[in-house]
Amino acid sequence: MNIYKKIENDVKSVITQLQAENLLPEVSSDKVEATPTRDVLHGDVATNAAMVLAAQTGKNPKEIAGLLVDKLNEHPGIEKVEIAGAGFVNITLSSSVWQTAVLDIIAEGRGYGNSDIGNGKRVNVEYVSANPTGPMHVGHGRGAVFGDALSTLLIKAGYDVTREYYINDAGAQVDKLADSVFLRYGVVCGNEFTGIPEGMYPGEYLIPIAEALYSLHGKTLLTKDRSDWLPIVRDYTLGAIMEMIKEDLSLIGITHDVFRSEREITNAGEVDAAMRALTDKELIYEGVLEPPKGKIPDDWEPRPQTLFKSTDFGDDCDRPVKKSDGSWTYFAPDIAYHYDKCKRGFDWIINIFGADHGGYVKRIKAAVAALSDNRVKIDIKLCQLVKFLRNGEPAKMSKRAGTFVTVREVVEEVGRDVFRFIMLTRKNDAPLDFDFAKVTEQSKDNPVFYVQYAHARCRSIRRNTAVEIPEAMALAKTADAELVSLLSHPQELALIRLMCSWPRMVESAAVALEPHRIAFYLHDLAAAFHGLWNQGNSDAGLRFIIKEDVKLTAARVALAHALSFVIASGLMVLGVEPVEEMR
Repeated sequence: MNIYKKIENDVKSVITQLQAENLLPEVSSDKVEATPTRDVLHGDVATNAAMVLAAQTGKNPKEIAGLLVDKLNEHPGIEKVEIAGAGFVNITLSSSVWQTAVLDIIAEGRGYGNSDIGNGKRVNVEYVSANPTGPMHVGHGRGAVFGDALSTLLIKAGYDVTREYYINDAGAQVDKLADSVFLRYGVVCGNEFTGIPEGMYPGEYLIPIAEALYSLHGKTLLTKDRSDWLPIVRDYTLGAIMEMIKEDLSLIGITHDVFRSEREITNAGEVDAAMRALTDKELIYEGVLEPPKGKIPDDWEPRPQTLFKSTDFGDDCDRPVKKSDGSWTYFAPDIAYHYDKCKRGFDWIINIFGADHGGYVKRIKAAVAALSDNRVKIDIKLCQLVKFLRNGEPAKMSKRAGTFVTVREVVEEVGRDVFRFIMLTRKNDAPLDFDFAKVTEQSKDNPVFYVQYAHARCRSIRRNTAVEIPEAMALAKTADAELVSLLSHPQELALIRLMCSWPRMVESAAVALEPHRIAFYLHDLAAAFHGLWNQGNSDAGLRFIIKEDVKLTAARVALAHALSFVIASGLMVLGVEPVEEMR
């Protein structure tokens, strides 16, 4: 049930009717919208229909608006229609439209807000994709929560979403990781520990892996050449760390549908296949790149390279795909991986990268455009860093991982729900402050507590009513239009209007790829509810439970019940549990 979509459809049907009566020529109404007004004094819903039609017909927008007003005034549920400004049409709905919306929300439950705008389009959302060299740090955690919430939001908006993790398990960094584990393994076998050489991974999380290798192989690996022990240590370590990463992801409620391995893609010849595809399109050539802008490095020299014509697709310069020794550059497997995504039939690819990957955006977009002949849409979202504070001062963590703060450390201190919600209180490309004191305090300044308390308060209204006025509870369970017509106070109607904007919020946040909008919306919704509740402290007639008025109590119980579904629906998108009571 989407009131704004219904009004939009009503306006479009009026346009069709006016065309049938030859009062308007054949025009497109695709860009016609119905949106909430900024001020209820100007009505409930505004439509741009007259402006859209005027641009196509050359007619005066006010003249078209007059035609719309006459027809819309005949529609049930519409109380008043007025022309505003240069030709906008403001519509005031009758109170009964808002009141009966409470019943619709209850009927839909947590499914309220589900949309079909995605039309089942297949979307691949790749997020986290942390190099498997250690446990997840908090930078990965922000991208993980953002990607997961975005995936859920897109599913709610009607898209067919695949959650994916790309394992960067090829290249020099994993060999360095294996060397680091082998060093620890030597110590387990009895070698003297003389410290961690520069360039190796120092985290103590490698010690249990080394101990496990000792349990499996004893000291036999020490007798082997590096070329023999390296694949054994590397493969075991990668498997162990990926399990560690999956456990960390599970701590914050995240699972992926697909794990794709860079090594598997490379070994399967996918890089060669992708390069052949680009060569067939005449997009691979031998050439010399211009020197980098600014100060030229001392070791730079012009030399022939195998290049991808990424500038044909909006990149700043063409990109090397092969090194001078004949091996592929780091970019080549990335091209192959995205070629794999294109071949799997996705309509839309969304990649979640860390802020330090900003330079990769244009080249990846160019590769997808080239490989799919511009069929596949691609968006790349960057997640900025998180700053951890304690009472406004930089937080000191244990850094058990060696050089960074882990997701596990933070979640063990504040809990999964707090971690997830706070990570979504800023737009993904904006820096985020995470203050341990503020995110755990029970006050209106803590958005997690504020929203969860609103849900718990709604649930407590039902529990308390069942005990104090059981007949009101029974009446609320069978609420009808007559009962909810008692919800007539301006603050009640304002709260319902805000609840009714939830379906529209789902769609707009999904289109914009901005799940943080959901966190903002929930905070506004909680504020409206808490404000109404607090009014009952000074005006007994506004309390939710009034023993002397069974019907009004039942109506407000129904309102609280509907509100709890809206909050729960929003929290579900964020991956946060809607608590039943606050302890």
